[in-house]
Amino acid sequence: MVISTPSPIGSFPVESTTKSISSIQNQQQQDMNTTSAVDSLRSRTTNSTNPVSARRRTASAPAKSSSLCRSNSLSRDIGHAATETYLITRLAFTLLRYLGVGRRWISRLLALGLYAMLLMPGFLQVLYQYFFSSQIRRSIVYGDQPRNRYKGWGSLLGFQLAERDIIVTCLDYRNFPQGTISDMVDDVSRGISFVCNNISNYGGDPDRIYLMGQSAGAHISSCILLKQAIAESKGECTSWNVSQIKAYFGLSGGYNLTNLVDHFDRRGLYRSIFLSIMEGDESLQQFSPEILIEDPSASNAIPLLPHMVLFHGTEDFSIPPDASINFVDALKRVGARAELILYDGKTHTDLFIQDSLRGGKEELFDYLVEYIHSGDPEALANDATASPRKRLCPEPLIKLAGLVSPF
Repeated sequence: MVISTPSPIGSFPVESTTKSISSIQNQQQQDMNTTSAVDSLRSRTTNSTNPVSARRRTASAPAKSSSLCRSNSLSRDIGHAATETYLITRLAFTLLRYLGVGRRWISRLLALGLYAMLLMPGFLQVLYQYFFSSQIRRSIVYGDQPRNRYKGWGSLLGFQLAERDIIVTCLDYRNFPQGTISDMVDDVSRGISFVCNNISNYGGDPDRIYLMGQSAGAHISSCILLKQAIAESKGECTSWNVSQIKAYFGLSGGYNLTNLVDHFDRRGLYRSIFLSIMEGDESLQQFSPEILIEDPSASNAIPLLPHMVLFHGTEDFSIPPDASINFVDALKRVGARAELILYDGKTHTDLFIQDSLRGGKEELFDYLVEYIHSGDPEALANDATASPRKRLCPEPLIKLAGLVSPF
């Protein structure tokens, strides 16, 4: 299962928080309501009680009723998507008032628009599948704050993982200026807790979860993982356990905010705005896992952490690869299990967007699937004979998008 989140507006660009559950059990017969569900991209099962296959065997009247329910559900999803689009647009204009409309930001916005247009053939296919697939639960509420839902932000990678029998959930959370870093951490932590306590209702194994974040999502999820481990080491009561997370995958993340303030300022995320997002200069260390991990007060939490695997492209200019290199070094110094994988020539969005649109064989995807399915000979055998991933966008458009990308 994979949970993905959008970027905090004005913070790290194009990020996601992702969580995976590799064990696919039979789907339960009852249809869960939207307050107790996960927005999951469910893999096909052979269970005869699967609601999808059961509907195909019903009489014509129930089939019409089921079709009407799906139609009503789709209408609600589209309505909610329109509301979310309006909200994001309004927040974007609010952010622009913070940033000021200078030449640098105008050029970046134009580049972003062109980047999205070039990749639109692939995005439209993913969007269609997201809204019309019967295997997806959309807009599932996991908390009482705005945007506390499971959304389609990570659908691109999610659909591809679901084809390999991995349940995927995609997590949304409050972004700046709707919320600051504490709100983001609280929302994502609440979402992880929801998954850990409810995923068994959807055929997932709550003791085989893989947490993954990209860019700001990598930063936020690593903060949560360390915070949770520290709380457990002190004997505090928690709603989920670090032991449920079998591995952490951090993709293109930043883990020491004190080292990134000046870098972001040079790239247009000005110091004053960044410090507003991070709740002031005094909070930078508090939300820097690389610093916290070496604090003596965290020593008892180190053995509780799962295997930490960090991925980074060597041509990432949004967040330099040194961010992952230094965090892995810090993890190893304190005795944590950590691994670094660098991808030569890859940018901030190559691994998560462009490479997924290319389809076929790809190092990151193959690594994730093999890692999650390790110890499962049947799943590995199926992976070996699986069809190559479908190409979603022509190569010339992908290459042009890489050239104009503002990231």
